[in-house]
Amino acid sequence: MTTERNPGAPTGKMAPRALEEHILAFRGTPREDVLVGPAVGEDAAVIALPGGPFLVAASDPVVGAAKGAGRLLVHVNANDVASKGGEPAYLLVTMILPRSMTECDAAAFMEEIHEACLELNIAIVGGHTEFSDRYAAPVLSGTLLGYAERCLRAEEMRPGDVLLMTKHVGLEGMSILAADRPDLLDACCTQEEIREIRSWGDSLSVLPEARILRPWARFLHDPTEGGFLGGLGELARLSRAEVRLLPEAVTVHPLTRRCAQTLAFDPLHLISSGVLLAVLPPEHLDEAGRCLSGAGIPFSVVGSLVETGGNVPFDAREELWRLLVLEVPR
Repeated sequence: MTTERNPGAPTGKMAPRALEEHILAFRGTPREDVLVGPAVGEDAAVIALPGGPFLVAASDPVVGAAKGAGRLLVHVNANDVASKGGEPAYLLVTMILPRSMTECDAAAFMEEIHEACLELNIAIVGGHTEFSDRYAAPVLSGTLLGYAERCLRAEEMRPGDVLLMTKHVGLEGMSILAADRPDLLDACCTQEEIREIRSWGDSLSVLPEARILRPWARFLHDPTEGGFLGGLGELARLSRAEVRLLPEAVTVHPLTRRCAQTLAFDPLHLISSGVLLAVLPPEHLDEAGRCLSGAGIPFSVVGSLVETGGNVPFDAREELWRLLVLEVPR
């Protein structure tokens, strides 16, 4: 195995084709109880347990945020479990911290993680913590286990199904920018508006809408890196159909739209944990919509699955990494 770093490797997720060739091709021992394994666009694995519910397992790091990283770690992993119809239960946390940080910094991260786990009824059951001189910034990674009564399989999606999204695109990315780069948002927002955007970090959980939608959903997906369009592209790769998007139906918050115009980024490619994409049979759309509305969860119907004539190519481009290092506009 080579240890040389490719200087041309892009920041962010490995491209799907390279991921399938170099990473996902290696799966260890085949086991019949693994019902959903690793694949581009799958949020979590699903494992059949003898005589019981399905075990759902997800693992994700936090590398693009500093403030609130512990809370974010819990939510991005819980969202992956929720996207497979599961209830998150047990979390393992790995923290590798630069030597410039202290034990008090480690405790601050863990307190954030602890508080978020209390909110979601998750037990912290293990992990690993160390300080290293090989990192300039902290690396936090979580592995989360949960239980599901149904197994949501990509092959269940079919032409004619409708595509629904909750909340508004770029939710996570904008809250990270407001926390870590408020100087950047000064060019397009007032201090009160930046505080509002920062508060969006309190809406990153998709558990409430996943609990509502999972009785009817054929598939659920959490559009993280690559944003809303990246998530749709992953969904299209997994399905046997194509995705026809109604661009005018996609919800973009006015503050996100204004920042995107000023800072020249595409909000549909801004990391969007907190948004849930749901594929639903059309006959259940009205009932699902009434339940979401009754719970006060905003949503919009943004497209459908079709046999041919889709308009969503796969594009995993992520805007956050460029924005985090962008110089303040003069």
